[in-house]
Amino acid sequence: MAELTDAAIDAALERGRLAHAQEPRAAAARYDRGEGLVIVDLENGCVFAFPPRLVAGLDGATADQLAAVRILGRGYGLHWEELDVDLSLPGLMAGRFGPGI
Repeated sequence: MAELTDAAIDAALERGRLAHAQEPRAAAARYDRGEGLVIVDLENGCVFAFPPRLVAGLDGATADQLAAVRILGRGYGLHWEELDVDLSLPGLMAGRFGPGI
């Protein structure tokens, strides 16, 4: 087994700090009924939005169901309990809206 050193721990902590600062993470998420968009406020101050009709599992959802969005995994995912839909924020931002899409 490899020995865990203070230097290795410090390096891992630094990688985590860099990832947290550079990777997109959700600070808040909501459904805007007027615009028909799921809007995600990112921790870095940017905003990402997408029409739910593009997303497998959200395409037939009601406005109330879409409004029940929750943030998962320290901001890396979005979840709709009633719809049983979990989405990766980095995946969405890369244009991957569902299986095989």
